[in-house]
Amino acid sequence: MLGAYVLLGAVLFVLGLVGFVVRRNLIIMFLCTEMMFQGIIINLVAFGRYPLAGAPSFDGQVFALFLIAVAASEAALALALVVLLFRHRRTLDANALTLLRDE
Repeated sequence: MLGAYVLLGAVLFVLGLVGFVVRRNLIIMFLCTEMMFQGIIINLVAFGRYPLAGAPSFDGQVFALFLIAVAASEAALALALVVLLFRHRRTLDANALTLLRDE
């Protein structure tokens, strides 16, 4: 049963990674990072529930809660940054934002 969870987490992580590399829209890139976080969280909880040796522990769940808190703070900061960049540059294309200097 552990293999199914690991496979699901790996698929989510790889889909997020491919979406992050291929797409150039900042909001899509942000959503892909959240998908990668969800894949990691699934793997953390699965390895906490089905440990390789010994009794099950809550370490995976604790790490998952920490990662959820980090993802929430990253979401707030990234959304604020995207809004500010859009107001200033009028685009969300990452290629247009590579040079952040005055024109």
